[in-house]
Amino acid sequence: MKVMKFGGTSVGKPERMKHIASLLNKQSEPALVVLSALSGTTNALVTIGNNIAANDRHTALQNINALHEHYKTFIRELLTDEKAYEKAKNIVEEHFDFLHIILKISFSEALNKDILAQGELLSTKIFCCYLDEIGESYALLPALEFMTIDENEEPQLGSIRTRLSNLLEQHKDKRVLVTQGYICRNARGEVDNLKRGGSDYTASLVAAAINASVCEIWTDIDGMHNNDPRIVNKTFPIEQLSFDEAAELAYFGAKILHPASIWPAQQYKIPVKLLNTMQPDAKGTLITGEAASSGVKAVAAKDNIYAIKIRSGRMLLAYGFLRKVFEVFEKYKTPIDMITTSEVAVSLTIDNAEHLKHIVKELEALGTVEVDENQTIVCVVGHNINETEEIIKKLFGSIRNIPIRMVSYGGSPHNISLLVAAEYKNQLLQQLNRGMFGLS
Repeated sequence: MKVMKFGGTSVGKPERMKHIASLLNKQSEPALVVLSALSGTTNALVTIGNNIAANDRHTALQNINALHEHYKTFIRELLTDEKAYEKAKNIVEEHFDFLHIILKISFSEALNKDILAQGELLSTKIFCCYLDEIGESYALLPALEFMTIDENEEPQLGSIRTRLSNLLEQHKDKRVLVTQGYICRNARGEVDNLKRGGSDYTASLVAAAINASVCEIWTDIDGMHNNDPRIVNKTFPIEQLSFDEAAELAYFGAKILHPASIWPAQQYKIPVKLLNTMQPDAKGTLITGEAASSGVKAVAAKDNIYAIKIRSGRMLLAYGFLRKVFEVFEKYKTPIDMITTSEVAVSLTIDNAEHLKHIVKELEALGTVEVDENQTIVCVVGHNINETEEIIKKLFGSIRNIPIRMVSYGGSPHNISLLVAAEYKNQLLQQLNRGMFGLS
């Protein structure tokens, strides 16, 4: 069995949902399909949650009604069979009745998670109505019955495998199985989620749990590109990446793949394919345990970075200094992206400023603290690139005229990272495209 995940743009219009069904019809093996919410839905639900949190029930009601109209139009265009349409209409009414009910309930984070879950619940149920209409052999496997996270918000793969296997056993005669991405239950049994982009994570966890033949991530672009096509003129899809290379690119900004989605597939050796729903015959990108070749494969950029410098004259002879620095970030559960050290200073970066004020206050006990906002990490990724002298020459020849705030080299054989002020991001990506790939 293969796993096929379709993102919001892939299900965002009735004709695209029909296209997915036609893709499934061409599959030679059974498929477990993971669907995101219709494009725009999660953003709308976030806004509704924010309205309710601000006690602006009137605006929340207007936004609920606008989203409701969108769904009514969607199912009318999707379904021609009256029985299937009535079923979908009842589903839509049920979920929007829930959203109207929550307007009368006091806001809480648990309630907000329920609000956010409505998108995936709607998309999967509506898609199943279309499968009914065309006579497809399918079953809906509710993610809330098997996808669980523990008290540290980590997926419980053993439990997921057991529960999912039981559901699959009940539907072993079905050719297509449908489930929701993103949503799950937490350690308290409440509805929760795997954070933004979590549908990729769901797909990878499901693929690992059922030992799938492949995990296909279908989006609106033909694979992972060597650079950001929104910023540079000429890019190309990469045919093959190793798990390590893909993980670096996903973590450092390649939007096509959720960073956490690599490790389950890597751990259980499940190949991952990045494919284009609009161009299903395109090769896309294959991600496996092996790198196709050495050398630079791609460049990615991660925005909204904060650079923190801790300067201390006492640091030179103070063993345990770095431990004290790291303990502050651990206390506030804030991951560090890059780090460089000198005799008297430590510079590091974070991408989550939620606890920045508290972090800075505690770091000031260790030395003078400076914070630079609006920074960008640009990483150059490829197999064993730190062992190739020619690559280093090309890289540093490509970054002339750009002030580099930090360089991370040697921490990974597959990644060299550069920190620059956000205003230099586009220029750096363009210069790297010319210098590393010969494309202007």
